[in-house]
Amino acid sequence: MSVEPEELGQSGEELAALLKAVRKRSGLTGTRIAARCTMSQSKVSRIENGKVRPSLVDVEQFLRACDAPSALVAQVMALARLAHTEWQGARGLRRKGLDKKQRELVGLEASATALRFFLLSMITGLLSTPEYIRASLAHIPGDHARTIAKKLERQQVLYDRSKRFTFVLTEMAVRWPLVGPDALAVQIDHLAALTHLPNVRLGVIPISVPTGPAPLNTFTVYDDRMATVELSSGVMVFQDPRDVMGHLAEFAHLEERALFGQDARTCLSEYAAALR
Repeated sequence: MSVEPEELGQSGEELAALLKAVRKRSGLTGTRIAARCTMSQSKVSRIENGKVRPSLVDVEQFLRACDAPSALVAQVMALARLAHTEWQGARGLRRKGLDKKQRELVGLEASATALRFFLLSMITGLLSTPEYIRASLAHIPGDHARTIAKKLERQQVLYDRSKRFTFVLTEMAVRWPLVGPDALAVQIDHLAALTHLPNVRLGVIPISVPTGPAPLNTFTVYDDRMATVELSSGVMVFQDPRDVMGHLAEFAHLEERALFGQDARTCLSEYAAALR
């Protein structure tokens, strides 16, 4: 099933209407479907009217309760996966204003307790110095003063001890020369300082450590409910539990290969010293 990126995340209403049609075709009432799915009748009603987005498990139960044929099951499940995936194109984000994206990230970080970041090729805004942030936006036309301010404000969340942060950075991400040697050394020193925060785990994967299959993208996982994947052309947002669990498994694999604590600080100190 091929779709345009813009179609992702826009199929919720279509999914609701299709599930309602499947249920009616089966000849079963909402009450009967609810009993077969062990869910409340009000939830069935909200699903069919697009008031709540059903999980993939909900959709599978619904279809089994309706004795839907296999071809129809495949069609509906494909649509359900699309409903749990969103595309945020880079051009659209820039038109809306990059500072608005920062407000969205503030909301995600506020609502999550366990946040996991895998950083493949650059340092994320939460860990960045002001000079590094400015350099990361230099290729985008316009005045970025508000975006820089929002990124720096977001960093306060690192000091919220009710949250747990795990950052895994590749050596390439740490040493990528986005700024000059002196500024990059200061940025690396900043990473080392953040390893002392009690609720922050910051690890580095040296280039010499075998990782198995190569990771392809930077990604973030919020608790066990959402994963975002960064591409040059935009951001993919996954809420399908299978996609989220896949990213959690990949993160765990990479985390096992990273250096943490004093080992990470020693590694970072060597990188910074090489720049001075």
